[in-house]
Amino acid sequence: MGVEESLETLRKYGESIERLAFLKTHPLAIKLLRSESEVPSGSIRPERDNGEHWALCQAFSLARRQGLNITMLKEDHWCFEPLISYGLVEPPESYLKGFTSYPFFIASQEAAIKRVKEGFRLPYGEYVGLSIAPLSKVNFEPDVVLIYCNTAQLRYLLLALRYERGYQVTSKFDPIGSCVQSVIPSLLTGECWITVPDPGEFERAIAGEDEIILTVPRNKLEELMAGLKSFEDRNLTYKSFTFVMRPDFPQPPFYREYFKMWGLGHL
Repeated sequence: MGVEESLETLRKYGESIERLAFLKTHPLAIKLLRSESEVPSGSIRPERDNGEHWALCQAFSLARRQGLNITMLKEDHWCFEPLISYGLVEPPESYLKGFTSYPFFIASQEAAIKRVKEGFRLPYGEYVGLSIAPLSKVNFEPDVVLIYCNTAQLRYLLLALRYERGYQVTSKFDPIGSCVQSVIPSLLTGECWITVPDPGEFERAIAGEDEIILTVPRNKLEELMAGLKSFEDRNLTYKSFTFVMRPDFPQPPFYREYFKMWGLGHL
């Protein structure tokens, strides 16, 4: 399959996921860049093109809501966490000692240091940045795909992922650093991942209170699509999973008295 043919397939995947799961925003294609020569054509560079700096969660939001193709290099960021965790800068000693969490979100420095050591972080200097675009408009081969959805949509997508081989998603849930948690674990493990949008993404990037993020690495995308296609072929759509409208439901006693008085019902 040629490059353009492969990209066209990916775009169709994006359209199908949006349509079948009734998503409110575009699934996002994410690619880690080893050099500036890999920046996709037409990609917006916030500092160079707009004289602005964005948090990475804001770039995700603009891409999934407005359909923008965005590249974030070191100079484009306005939040410390992705700069460190994507290996764009060397971690400061204070970060390694837990002072970005302690005492604000973690009660002891020891626990904060443990969180840093156990966190997902790419080696310094391995990548220069990342590109983000709606999967339905992508012009690069992604490493992972992010799908912002509600829990009912997540259930449907998990059912589709499970269809071919019984695949189940496992995750560690960290309520801080969702721009990191939603990409790097899946990138490193090759497995799907579920992430809760963090307070910064809620405050600065309009993540909804009902939203959760499913990450699908490139190597699992065909499994997801096979499950979705099978469900579609059998008319087992997202909207098939609904409340059951039960007729003649059990009535409270005073209902029965009224209906008996009115000569209604089959009591």
